[in-house]
Amino acid sequence: MPKPSTAPMAGAAPRVVPWWNMAAFVLLSCGLAWLVALPLWSGGGLENPLAGLVLPAMMATPAVAALLMVFVVQRPRPVSIARFLGLAPIRPAKRFIGMLSIGFAVGIIVPVLAVVIAAVSGQLRLDLVGFSGFRATLEAQLGGNAVEELPVPIEVLVVVQLASIAVGAVGNSVLAFGEEVGWRGWLISALRPLGLWPTLLISGAVWGLWHAPLILLGYNFNEPNPFGLILMVVGCMSLGVIFGWLRLRSGNIWPAVLAHGTFNAAAGLALLLSAAEPSATPLVLSPLSWPGWIACALLIGLLFGTGQFRKVRVAGHVS
Repeated sequence: MPKPSTAPMAGAAPRVVPWWNMAAFVLLSCGLAWLVALPLWSGGGLENPLAGLVLPAMMATPAVAALLMVFVVQRPRPVSIARFLGLAPIRPAKRFIGMLSIGFAVGIIVPVLAVVIAAVSGQLRLDLVGFSGFRATLEAQLGGNAVEELPVPIEVLVVVQLASIAVGAVGNSVLAFGEEVGWRGWLISALRPLGLWPTLLISGAVWGLWHAPLILLGYNFNEPNPFGLILMVVGCMSLGVIFGWLRLRSGNIWPAVLAHGTFNAAAGLALLLSAAEPSATPLVLSPLSWPGWIACALLIGLLFGTGQFRKVRVAGHVS
């Protein structure tokens, strides 16, 4: 495990929580998200042809809010904007690469553990031979295009999907950067005077609530209601503790960016490995639902038990 930095983080965080700035940031990030998502609400929902553009555009709104905060709203500005947003430091190189590796591992471990937990609980039946659930999904998609048979063996497609997680992690990280600059960058820096656990939990809760424009359309859980939003908030708080730890332990957002991108790339693992019958619900398939909560709890317990939370910097001190 990389050693924590002992260098002072001058100008990286305020002495007290700037609550008016906090309110402005939440309003900006969430307001921009709703503005970007308006085309989906005007008609078609997640089936709207613009959904493929709206979702990545929405992921950029926390970064836009963070930049507006540091350059327009905050007075005085942070002494070091790069440090406040978690863009720096990224040295020494060995430690930076080590934390990136941990971030990548976290992004894969959580979905994998979630699949195992769902299967062990009896709520998800796996098909690791015929991959019938994945086959049924592909056949339904190809059937809509007047193609009756799969063009290549299902096993080949599964291997390609698994191998593409690493490639997808990079591409998804580009999009995840927009979120992480906001949540693990600006927001965690602003909340740090509250201490470690309030910082991690509140930032995760805000992250979850920001998803409201999509969750209330049925995204992730097929629960377009307050229950679906609660599921998302709990999922983001669980995952946010780990991503927040990566940010504070490394001193920058980049491991969290890679963890976020990798998690998104691996989020469909349950669907890939599930059996067609009985079909699992989105509440079982999503790693942001209860199997993912348990997976995150196990990782958090491991970090806590090994003393990793004592090695992060909060409010300028080792916590």
